[in-house]
Amino acid sequence: MIRFDLSITLDYQVVAPTDFVFIIQPTNTPYQRVTWERLETQPALVVDEETHGSPANRHLRVHAEPGPFQLRYEAIVDLVHHFALPADIREVPIAELPAPVLQYIYPSRYCQSDRLLDIARQEFGTMAPGYERVEAIRKWVQDRTKFQIGSSHPGTSALDTFECSTGVCRDFAHLMVSMCRALNIPARIATGIDYGADPSLGPTDFHCYVEAYLGDRWYLFDPTGISPRMGLIRIGTGRDASDVAFATIFGTVQWTMPRISIRAEGDEANGIVPPVRHDYAVSTDAAFAEPDEVVTQLSSTQAVMDAAAPSTPG
Repeated sequence: MIRFDLSITLDYQVVAPTDFVFIIQPTNTPYQRVTWERLETQPALVVDEETHGSPANRHLRVHAEPGPFQLRYEAIVDLVHHFALPADIREVPIAELPAPVLQYIYPSRYCQSDRLLDIARQEFGTMAPGYERVEAIRKWVQDRTKFQIGSSHPGTSALDTFECSTGVCRDFAHLMVSMCRALNIPARIATGIDYGADPSLGPTDFHCYVEAYLGDRWYLFDPTGISPRMGLIRIGTGRDASDVAFATIFGTVQWTMPRISIRAEGDEANGIVPPVRHDYAVSTDAAFAEPDEVVTQLSSTQAVMDAAAPSTPG
């Protein structure tokens, strides 16, 4: 099990009456549990929480009048993982996909998979279907795209990123999702925190990564390679960034960069281990898992730690 201590502080100067919708809280799933959390605002305001989707995104809604506004969130999050050998994981034929998964093979606002179809077939069409083909897509996106802060904007799409070959985590994720969908591999974007990122990339920030549906569950991929997959806390899940923005603002504000702190606790005597990089396939979501399957992951985590070798990114 991984245990994270997380804090997020958001500061705004509200210029005109403004409504906010935040998605900053880790979601609860059979594999991830928020065991303690605290939310406060300055000034004290009414905050409504609503959940939507599967896994459920936790939407916070708050109205603020002109003046300084701060939202602070703290949490302790426990995370267990399903591990598998990449060679054992197959791609799922369209006819076998569960109905809720089908939405993730279609083009979406920032993931124009239909316009990248020829590129996807040219690069990966002759590869054997399976986990290794998805990993090849992840590495292709990482190798051809330069991580450059400020190189994109909220309207940048996967096609834009393909053409300019620069971007930030959101852009890497959109490009990988689009390439997967072009090959009929269901893929979606998830948001978290960039735990384990090189400090030279800047302060800790929100992070985007990818999940691909393979076998009978969603597996984690980080096309930037900056975070170990075992360090990815799930906050939001959706078709693309339009579904999972950490802050959507209806009004006029001035803002500063989020202040985020995340720490992985360690207590091996009690089965709490730090995230590491390794070659196993990793999942934190399984729609068809048996209820007791998650419990078995607690005992398997240490075995993976003993065998893990940091030979590949995340």
